Amino acid sequence: MNKADLVNSVAKATGQTKLNVHNTVAALLHALTTSLAKGERVTLVGFGTFERRQRQARYGVNPQNPKQKLKIDAAKVPVFRAGQELKDVVDGRAKQAPLPKAAPSSEAKPKAKKAAAKPAKKAAKAKPAKKAAPAKKKPAAKKKKR
Repeated sequence: MNKADLVNSVAKATGQTKLNVHNTVAALLHALTTSLAKGERVTLVGFGTFERRQRQARYGVNPQNPKQKLKIDAAKVPVFRAGQELKDVVDGRAKQAPLPKAAPSSEAKPKAKKAAAKPAKKAAKAKPAKKAAPAKKKPAAKKKKR
């Protein structure tokens, strides 16, 4: 799976636009990279830990000429350690938890638009009948609330 596949999968699962998901993934990776560059550890409980480690200078061998030795400089490298939950799911010892349902705010917006569009059409067709009925219901509704 590459980044585009990940964006498509998350967009489908959450019902968000691909652009929103792409921006979210980009922001996540940017924050992760920035934290690692500062030397901070990033822990995602159940998934794993990202950290920066110092690799010592060492000597290596040139693969094209095995008799030639190369000096490899010391470097700071990113490291990922998988969490126990991720290890269990990958190994088959546990089942992956189902995705939580989409947040009500993301679902409510499209439904509200559809719901608002439909009553407007119905109200335009039956204006005389609806104007008379709400006038009678309003005083009764106020009495119930008090």
